[in-house]
Amino acid sequence: MAKRKDIRRILVIGSGPIIIGQACEFDYSGSQACKALKEEGYFTILVNSNPATIMTDPGMADKTYIEPLTVDSVAKIIAKEKPDALLPTLGGQTGLNLAFFLMKEGVLKKYGVESIGASVEAISCAEDRKLFKTAMQDIGIDVPKSGIAHTVEGGMVIGKEIGFPLILRPAYCLGGSGGTVVYNREEFESALAKGLETSPVHQVLVEQSVLGWKEIEFEAIRDSADNVIIITSMENVDPMGVHTGDSMVVAPSQTLTYAEYTSFVNLCRKIMHRVGISGGGANIQFAQNPENGHIVIIEMNPRLSRSSALASKATGFPIARVATKLAVGFTLPEVMNQITGKTTSFFEPTVDYCVFKICRFTFEKFSRAERIIGTSMKAVGEAMSIGRNFKEALQKGIRSIEIGRFGLGADGKDKISDEVLRKPDDSLIKMIKEKIRIPNDERIFYIRYAIKAGVSINEIYELSKIDRWFLENIKELIEIEEEIKKFKCPSAKGKIEISRDLLRRAKENGFSDRQLAYLLNTREEKIREFRNKMKVNPVYKLVDTCAGEFKAERPYFYSTYETKEEARAGKRKKVIILGGGPNRIGQGIEFDYCCCHASYALREEGIESIMINCNPETVSTDYDTSDRLYFEPLTLEDVLNVIEIEKPMGVIVQFGGQTPLNLAIPLRKSGAPILGTTAESIDIAENRELFKQMLDKLGLLQPANGT
Repeated sequence: MAKRKDIRRILVIGSGPIIIGQACEFDYSGSQACKALKEEGYFTILVNSNPATIMTDPGMADKTYIEPLTVDSVAKIIAKEKPDALLPTLGGQTGLNLAFFLMKEGVLKKYGVESIGASVEAISCAEDRKLFKTAMQDIGIDVPKSGIAHTVEGGMVIGKEIGFPLILRPAYCLGGSGGTVVYNREEFESALAKGLETSPVHQVLVEQSVLGWKEIEFEAIRDSADNVIIITSMENVDPMGVHTGDSMVVAPSQTLTYAEYTSFVNLCRKIMHRVGISGGGANIQFAQNPENGHIVIIEMNPRLSRSSALASKATGFPIARVATKLAVGFTLPEVMNQITGKTTSFFEPTVDYCVFKICRFTFEKFSRAERIIGTSMKAVGEAMSIGRNFKEALQKGIRSIEIGRFGLGADGKDKISDEVLRKPDDSLIKMIKEKIRIPNDERIFYIRYAIKAGVSINEIYELSKIDRWFLENIKELIEIEEEIKKFKCPSAKGKIEISRDLLRRAKENGFSDRQLAYLLNTREEKIREFRNKMKVNPVYKLVDTCAGEFKAERPYFYSTYETKEEARAGKRKKVIILGGGPNRIGQGIEFDYCCCHASYALREEGIESIMINCNPETVSTDYDTSDRLYFEPLTLEDVLNVIEIEKPMGVIVQFGGQTPLNLAIPLRKSGAPILGTTAESIDIAENRELFKQMLDKLGLLQPANGT
């Protein structure tokens, strides 16, 4: 098959403003869609209401409407522009819901507009809880016991039949909005009323609880010729009961046997066929009973999601671009030939590394909010890290989310000291266990405290239901930590005596220089000097779409401590751009927009653009934004490592928000050339005391203040 010629004008729906549960992953996917459609000569019409995204930039689409994403508003655009087709699968839940309601109101039929990527029937089958349950039962896939509630009274009857605890899942909602776990009648009644109000179709699935089961996700793509490929599996470190958008996630799955993996893949193929995805991607979520391996399906997103963005960046497979091409009639072999230029076969990405996703929460902004996470999303952003093993990826991930931590403890920032943990009293043990039992954003650190306090892996498993494999890996990190402490310097000026083998093993398991400095009672810069002297330095491995079968045209890189170097540092003029890291309140997509434009401007001038960032949701970490991309934490250590291998003419710190600005002075002191505003000028603007002194010197008025 080739691209469709019966459609010429395509309307792309964006996702609107950034909100919890729906963030800049849709800026990434929508931008890729517009590029892919223009490549094929289609006239693109974009509607979105977010002015901060690269997606609404002039030139991204042939026509851009910055308008509210409502049925009335989009119906007027359809009436004026007369598109042949609508692509709703790249605008998150907002885009999907809008397509459904445009169909329901008769707008699509009135103007002869076809929904591509996922038909309206496929959207209904996947999003309508009742239709989805029936579809899964038709193909023999188990679902948790459940019933559909349209009223509080009807829901109460269903809940009584199933028994507590129950999980409530409103239909057509993003980020688990309105969803919750209830344990008694009083909670159930109020939560059910809220869920019915939240759902735009006033429908709530009342479901048997599978709390504590493993949560496994698959990202799959199907074309119109019924070819299905699995992009990657993803395993939630946190078990069922924590929304996947809030959970720590690894890709590929780490604890499945080959037989289990094969079983999941076969189920995915059946689901894609039954729901009717015939030119695009979908995210499929399963729960697996850890005691007997029994699998049930939880839900399916017939669109690109936050997990899709993670899968895309984790594998190097451009899911949004591929899904868009499939939506206009191409088959997977044809699209893969475009990507590789080498083959008409289609490849499933092979991942020979471990990817770790961890969320950024900002509970500190809301003093009354409980630090509890559950079935409704609370994360405001996320970071992705890549390592050769889980332990390395875990520690890199923690230092990527910029909460002041430099790994899993041992960095001088622990809330409970080792001295206290060596002889914990009963009240402390009780508090630690409670922090592990109830999911929260600090649970991973309390698991470490529990192990150091002597709580067994089995007991931690029973409290958290986090797979023992992950817990054993955390225990191994603590064992390495204890080995390092044996070489502690008597004073900060003392000689570093740690062996080269142990130093290398620590770095292979993700220990940062800051952690090593703390454990050895020395300074971070001394650790760096010692590493260089001992020749314990990172190499960079590439992530590519073709699993090394062909030379990747747009690879990107991650650091690890092995021997073979795969970075492709050239001799042309080059500049490094520091990205903004994970989204958070106060630092969001607007900085990614600036970083992307910096990259485009450099390339226009014939200068190689090199991006460093760790946010998997953004356009700045897309495969075609820069000449080279390093998926690394934005810490002094990690940035200096890239500078050493690339040797750029300079580093730009002005476009990524507060994160790179905070690195300006340390980078300059380390000898890195800062382009644009000098590090000293940045410091005057950022340092409150220096800024006050400057205003006094200039004789300018300012409110009375002190630092």
